[in-house]
Amino acid sequence: MATRSTSVKVTLKITSFIIRLLMNIMFYILVVFLIINFSKEAYQFTYQLYGPVAADAEPGRDIIFQIKKGESTMDVASKLELNQAIVNKYSFYLKTKLQDVTIMPGTYEINSSMTYDEILDIITDYSASIVQEEEIEVDEE
Repeated sequence: MATRSTSVKVTLKITSFIIRLLMNIMFYILVVFLIINFSKEAYQFTYQLYGPVAADAEPGRDIIFQIKKGESTMDVASKLELNQAIVNKYSFYLKTKLQDVTIMPGTYEINSSMTYDEILDIITDYSASIVQEEEIEVDEE
């Protein structure tokens, strides 16, 4: 009986050790996997922020884009992402904030193959607007 009890205890200890070892291995694999994925996402975001990223390859497609007076930078970035002119609205928003540019209201023609810098050059220059507001003169009689 004593040997049976001892063999059961040894078997339980070995089984417990193997299970703990497997759990530790799975935990470290999960941590490594998460670090790799986070690093990939951080690299892609940083590349979108500082690199020459475009939504489409040349020749792209032309997009008529209207910015209304009072729209926030995030609203403009969301509309650009919705029109598939940019890859990521958050990286575009952060780029505009880092460059400290002012987006001008107007109607602009942009292309989906333009980089963020090229798009910003256009939408921050009111003279590049296709439709500019004309002052309406009212004839008073």
